[in-house]
Amino acid sequence: MENTTRQRESLSKTLKRGDIWAFAFGSIVGWGWVMLAGGWVISAGTVGAIIAFIIAAVLCGFVGMAYAELTPALPLAGGSMVWCYRASGYKFAWFSGWAIAFAYVAVAAWEGPAFASAVAYLIPLPEVGFLWNIAGFDVYVPFIIVSMAGTIFTMFCHYRGLKFAAIFNTIAAIALVAGGVIFFLGGVTLGDIANAAPAIRDGFGGISIVLVAAPAMFVGFDVIPQASEEMDYPIRQVGILVLFAIFLGVLWYIMMIVGTAFAAPADFLESASIPLADAASYVFNSKIFGTFIIIAGIGGILTSWNAMFVGSTRILFSMSRAKMLPTVFSKLHPKYGSPTAAITLVGVLGLISPLLGKNALGWFVDASSFGTVFAYLTVSISFVMLRKKEPDLKRPWKAPGGYFTGFMAIVSCLFFIVLYLPIGPGALEWPYEWGMVLLWVIIGIILVIVNKIQFGTVTEAERELLLFGEEYARPEKLK
Repeated sequence: MENTTRQRESLSKTLKRGDIWAFAFGSIVGWGWVMLAGGWVISAGTVGAIIAFIIAAVLCGFVGMAYAELTPALPLAGGSMVWCYRASGYKFAWFSGWAIAFAYVAVAAWEGPAFASAVAYLIPLPEVGFLWNIAGFDVYVPFIIVSMAGTIFTMFCHYRGLKFAAIFNTIAAIALVAGGVIFFLGGVTLGDIANAAPAIRDGFGGISIVLVAAPAMFVGFDVIPQASEEMDYPIRQVGILVLFAIFLGVLWYIMMIVGTAFAAPADFLESASIPLADAASYVFNSKIFGTFIIIAGIGGILTSWNAMFVGSTRILFSMSRAKMLPTVFSKLHPKYGSPTAAITLVGVLGLISPLLGKNALGWFVDASSFGTVFAYLTVSISFVMLRKKEPDLKRPWKAPGGYFTGFMAIVSCLFFIVLYLPIGPGALEWPYEWGMVLLWVIIGIILVIVNKIQFGTVTEAERELLLFGEEYARPEKLK
């Protein structure tokens, strides 16, 4: 057992207060608001889109309270996967970990095309070196180069360690906030309330279209537990930070919906290449403000990209540390302490994603949302189970409502899952979105088989110590 303790890789506590606040906000607000806010208004109307995000925030809030309680109780890399193991063992934990890994990797993958789209607004990319057309979008070499350059830069930052990446994350978060606030104020003061009509479009059908995308817009609060092992911060406050991130997210999206709705009429938004940037140029009557929004949006891309790299690499690290994945993913850089193999894998997938073209953004949004709500469901179930199995587990912050909160979180997740099924109003698209989900499932099945062959002799006591370390391991499981 002592040998296992020595072999257990541990992440260093490098994130300070300022880094953590920028990380919390930046993790939940990325690029989607720049590209999608106009579509939300067109699909559901101004009030309808707001209703959709309030519903999503309330439903995510129940799940968030489960995260907020479990994060300071078991503040370990792996987050949801670790809690699921504690609640129900290996299989349940593996399923949860692989589901949330899919969500993080999918979001990280769409950031490359989003970055190239943003750069193209500032500096039009030449349409040379035609490769192919996918779903109506012509893919050219310059688009691929810019996307890949952004991915390589993000990989470099994370190779140098999370503290190094946090410096760029804080700068990007400041740019993000400045741009969004200026746009909102300009939209409501210089725009026209007549542009915001109708208040609700197409009833619940319109609202459900926005609801389908909403979980992906809130992905990020769940990344905070993934980095909790690296936070030099009062552990109780880390849990509360999860809830605060959700609040900041819904506030931000409502501001962007209102600002967009007031800024320009619906027919203008419908034909805009990048809706929020074009709406800013329209309402301020200057292309400069559209450029300013793109710069803010790039800040959002970088903060979200950073968060998804953290989430995806830390879940892979944690699963590998517990011998649920090949051990190479838990090897840390000798100088920077970063999980290099995990960063490489996520980075390579990010380098491939631009080959699918700009329209892949919507596919990645919906597919990642599907993976997210499945992971949320496993956490909500674990929350209820741990309340019953380990009532004496030290919980620095306890969610109000107890079992009721847990059951509401489960109901919320099931509601979202139905939206994505073929019977739901926001069914995933075949073959693109369901194809992504199916591919990830197939990869998971292969890894389960390989892992069973490689680590079939790992004892329960060894895995307990690898997952939780001496501080959080259950003594009875170590015997």
